[in-house]
Amino acid sequence: MTATPTAPPHSAQQDWAQGLTVFAAVMLMVAGLLAVCRGIMAIAEDDVFVATRNYAFEFDLTGWGWVHLVLGALAVVVAFGLFQATLWARVAGVAIAALVIIANFLSLPYYPVWSVVMIALSGFIIWALCVARQDESSDPFDRPPAGGP
Repeated sequence: MTATPTAPPHSAQQDWAQGLTVFAAVMLMVAGLLAVCRGIMAIAEDDVFVATRNYAFEFDLTGWGWVHLVLGALAVVVAFGLFQATLWARVAGVAIAALVIIANFLSLPYYPVWSVVMIALSGFIIWALCVARQDESSDPFDRPPAGGP
């Protein structure tokens, strides 16, 4: 009798890991698209934004627009990598979400409610990417046979 390798039973933990990665990918894509829209609005110097005087991190509204536009575009690209469940995308997703938090904190006076929403959303993205660990050894063909070499 020849023993054929069988896949280990699918665990609920693997389901959670895959679900959180997909959640993070979708949320990062949404956050990226919204950041792109915010960047375009700021570059166009729309009347949606409020100008605050005497702000320590004062930056030209067009400059903030470019920051948000670039971060949003990078977030969308990384989100596509997360749909493929690649390690580089997980690391880059945490980094991009952290940069989005910093950019939204620094641009808080220009659009406060939206900045707080984006900070919270990015926090959930970081949480989802850091909590979900996919088991790389779940593929039975990648492991050595149980009886030895």
